[in-house]
Amino acid sequence: MDRKTMAAYHTEESTRRGNLAEVRQIMEDYARLTGLTGGEGSSRRYLWTDAFAVCSYLELFSQTDEKSHLDLALSLVDQVHHTLGRHRDDDQRRGWISGLEEEEGRRHPTAGGLRIGKSQKERRAEEPFDERLEWDRDGQYYHYLTKWMHALRCVFRVTGDPVYWRWAVELAQAAHRSFVYSRGRMYWKMSIDLSRPLVPSMGQHDPLDGLVTYSELQAAGEDLYISPSLDLSEEISEMAGICRGITLPTSDPLGIGGLLFDGSRIAQLMMKGFLRDGGLLETVLLSAKIGLQAYLRRGELSWPAERRLAFRELGLSIGLTAAEGLARWWEEQPELFVQGGTQRDASIHPDALLGSLPLREEIEAFWQDEANQQAHTWTDHQEINMVMLAASLSPGQFLLI
Repeated sequence: MDRKTMAAYHTEESTRRGNLAEVRQIMEDYARLTGLTGGEGSSRRYLWTDAFAVCSYLELFSQTDEKSHLDLALSLVDQVHHTLGRHRDDDQRRGWISGLEEEEGRRHPTAGGLRIGKSQKERRAEEPFDERLEWDRDGQYYHYLTKWMHALRCVFRVTGDPVYWRWAVELAQAAHRSFVYSRGRMYWKMSIDLSRPLVPSMGQHDPLDGLVTYSELQAAGEDLYISPSLDLSEEISEMAGICRGITLPTSDPLGIGGLLFDGSRIAQLMMKGFLRDGGLLETVLLSAKIGLQAYLRRGELSWPAERRLAFRELGLSIGLTAAEGLARWWEEQPELFVQGGTQRDASIHPDALLGSLPLREEIEAFWQDEANQQAHTWTDHQEINMVMLAASLSPGQFLLI
C-alpha cells in the first residue's frame, strides 16, 4: 500500500469514527489552557501531551485544509523547543540544555534532548531518592522523547520540510547516547542535562519504542541526502540487540495500546521494505493479546470514573484503531506477514484482536460523558486526558509514519 492509499484509509477511518467538531473544540480548549494561543509568558508545555497535540492539529488540518490548524502545530513545535529545550526559569543555569550557544541552539534545539515539563525542579545529585516526589520532578523521559520524535516526523510528512526530520534524528542521537549504557541496558529517567540517571531502571517498552521510532526516522529520510552524521543504523542495531532480551506483555491499558501502535508502525515499515524480520511483529501482537486478556479479566472498565485513568484507557483505544488498520493491511498483503514460507499462527493475526474493537467506542463514550469528566481522575490530569481523547476520536495522522 503506497503512502497516499494508506493516508486515505486512515482519514476515512478517522472521519467515520471521529466527531470532528468535538476534536476541534478540544484542541481549541487545549491551546487556550496551555497558553499556546495565550499572551507572553503564559505558555505551559509538557512533552507527552504536546506530542499528541501536534498530531491532532495535523489531523484537523488534513481533514479541513484549514491552515490555522497547521499553524498551531508548527507554533507548538517552536514553543516546545524554546521552552523544554532550555533550562527552567527557576534554575540557576541558563540557555539551551545542550550547552550550545544561543544561535547554534536555535538551529539544533533538540541536540541536548527535551525536558519533561514537570512542575518541580529535578532532584539534586546529593538529594536522596523519593519515589513519590520523583513523579512530580523534572528531567528527561526516554518514552516522552520518542513520542516527540514521532511528532516531528509527522510534521515532516505533512510539510515536507526536512528540518523537522533532522531535529527528530538529532533528538534520537542525543537520547540514545545518554539513556543506553553498557550491557545493553537503558535508564528510565535522566537529569535535564543528561549527565546522570535519576531513575536507573529500564522502562519495559522503551527498547521496542526506540527501535521502531529510529527505524521510522531512518525510513523517512531515505529520499533525503543523509550525511553520515544523521544515519541511525548503529543506534537501530544496538536497540535491536536490547529488544532480544526483554519481555513485552503488560496488563496496563496504555502499555497495550503502545504495543498495538508499535505493531502498526512495524507493519508500515515492512510495507516500505524496512524491518523485514516479521518475527518482531509476531512477538508484539502476541504480547498485546496476552496483555489485553489479562486487563479485561480485571474488569476495570466496569469501575466508576473515580477509580479509572482516562489517558491510560484512551491509549488502549488508540491502539485498537491501529490494530484495525493492521488487520486490513494483513489481508491486502499477506505475503508480507509470512515467515519461513508458512502463514503465522492465526492466534496472533490482527483479526484475533478485533473482537475487542467495541471497547474503543465504550472507552470513548465513557470519557465523553460530562459527568465522568467531573471526576478528580479527569480534572487532575485534564490536559493529557483532553489530547488523548482527541487523538482517540480522530487518530489518522498520529497512526501514520
